[in-house]
Amino acid sequence: MTMKPETPLLDRIRSPQDMKRLSDAELRRLADELRAETIAAVSETGGHLGAGLGVVELTVALHAIFDTPRDKLIWDVSHQAYPHKILTGRRDRMKTLRQEGGLSGFTKRSESPYDPFGAAHSSTSISAALGFAVARDLGGTTPEGVGDAIAVIGDGAMSAGMAFEAMNNAGALGKRLIVILNDNEMSIAPPVGAFSSYLSRLYAGAPFQEFKAAAKGAVSLLPGPFQEGAKRAKELLKSVAVGGTLFEELGFSYVGPLDGHDMEQLLPVLRTVKARATGPMLIHVITKKGKGFAPAERARDGGHATGKFDPATGEQKKAASNAPSYTNVFGETLVKLAESDSRICAVTAAMPDGTGLKLFDGRFPSRCFDVGIAEQHAVTFAAGLAAGGMRPFCAIYSTFLQRGYDQVVHDVAIQRLPVRFAIDRAGLVGADGATHAGSFDTAFLANLPGFVVMAAADEAELKHMVATAAAHDDGPIAFRYPRGEGVGVPLPEDGTPLEIGKGRMIQEGKGVAILSFGTRLAEVEKACEALGARGITPSVADARFAKPLDRDLILKLAAGHDALITIEEGAVGGFGSHVAQLLADEGVFDHGLKFRSMVLPDVFIDQASPEAMYRVAKLGAEDIEAKVLDVLGVTRLAERKA
Repeated sequence: MTMKPETPLLDRIRSPQDMKRLSDAELRRLADELRAETIAAVSETGGHLGAGLGVVELTVALHAIFDTPRDKLIWDVSHQAYPHKILTGRRDRMKTLRQEGGLSGFTKRSESPYDPFGAAHSSTSISAALGFAVARDLGGTTPEGVGDAIAVIGDGAMSAGMAFEAMNNAGALGKRLIVILNDNEMSIAPPVGAFSSYLSRLYAGAPFQEFKAAAKGAVSLLPGPFQEGAKRAKELLKSVAVGGTLFEELGFSYVGPLDGHDMEQLLPVLRTVKARATGPMLIHVITKKGKGFAPAERARDGGHATGKFDPATGEQKKAASNAPSYTNVFGETLVKLAESDSRICAVTAAMPDGTGLKLFDGRFPSRCFDVGIAEQHAVTFAAGLAAGGMRPFCAIYSTFLQRGYDQVVHDVAIQRLPVRFAIDRAGLVGADGATHAGSFDTAFLANLPGFVVMAAADEAELKHMVATAAAHDDGPIAFRYPRGEGVGVPLPEDGTPLEIGKGRMIQEGKGVAILSFGTRLAEVEKACEALGARGITPSVADARFAKPLDRDLILKLAAGHDALITIEEGAVGGFGSHVAQLLADEGVFDHGLKFRSMVLPDVFIDQASPEAMYRVAKLGAEDIEAKVLDVLGVTRLAERKA
């Protein structure tokens, strides 16, 4: 059992208003207690640890000085918001974090008035904050009022185009807006790109203590007329930094860099900004991801995401694995294919570990490209690679591929370029909830002319689909697979390219046919066991392809059965809709075929275990059994008794 940390000051905080009465020295102690509380809470639930530990002092300072929730504090991505949740009335619910019916792992408008804008994808905060600032000046209202708008954005998120679009607009409008650049030199993966190098040069030219001294010197100047203070702060920093700042060219007044863990710097600067800022301000703070917890500080990713762990040692409590993860199967298969094909290369958008490309990068670093948090660029960059004669695999989570959809259409599909899309985290993903669910990729890809769309039923099928994609040069191709472990089937030594648009029969039966697309096939097989006890033996097929459909297989199933049921881990408009269109075009419904399509419901499903989420979605084995019985007109015994 986790030892409860001593938190006498934190115990007095019910809301940020209680912090207004604390002295600066007490606020420093409060930050220490908040860090200990955050570690203790996440040790019991798992979750995003390092990012929150890196902003503890900043969180305390912001809530102590600004008037939240009237002042709108917007955390970019918001996986760093656990300390914020503790200070804003949710401390007693932290043990429910990322669990069914519990607190979201991100900011969520329906959860608290202190979460004015929900986020879990990056680089949205400045746009949203500018929206609040303009709404304020136009007379907009919220129940809490509309005061200052403060965006806290990391250096990784700042590299994305949307952040620059927002800053460009904000600089032109000139509204009072506060952007805090939380520069920890670490997003999820090590930082990449010219912007990261630019930030590094701002403070790499001299020992950090000199910057600390310069910042404190700037603080002493700021209480005078603010514009003069900002000017003199800039001049101080110019003596140790490289030239001027990009931010000022975009119309922002710039202060920094500040030590984001030093309350003697944070508090005076934030007070002065609150009192005197007139237009857009950027405050550049330097922090350390995982600060104050040695195991997180030592971790390559700064303790970004963790399971339950021992707070004394940082040792994680991981369950034994029964099968390789789909992600690892993809990564290992791609490496093996690339050993014999020098044209294979890989692109990811700041997720080399999460997509399995860390393996590929270790083996073929010159052919692996992490482009940063820039999905639009990743897709078009991959299109350029394909047009240049390479065989690019663009590995992006389903939920993040949404951000590059125009590029998928305009730069890939219309030009029929053979970009291979490896779509991880397909379907419902569990604790990260609706923001990270891979619900829509089948629907938004399968409607594009010339696109091949596959879904793996198990890890062996995934190996075959990676090989299929590698061999496919006639236009774009995508294969989707879920988060987590495979189902435990034997893995072939090598993947074998599949015939495009051809599914496979799993079981011959009669009466009703079930056509599965993706990993619900395992649940279909469980349902068939239960149905077998009733003397019902459905036919079962694995579609493999949503585009192009296996026309012959589908029409054969329709002709040989009274009913056909499709099932998929995606939204309406996907695989089942394409099957229905085919059946309608062929006039099959005119002959009395009963057709049902099992898809994700038309709601965003909150965080829970994947199993619980699929129960909500009614896509489990019992739901499949019930659907078969319903379409056959069979009433279950339990229902008859009821």
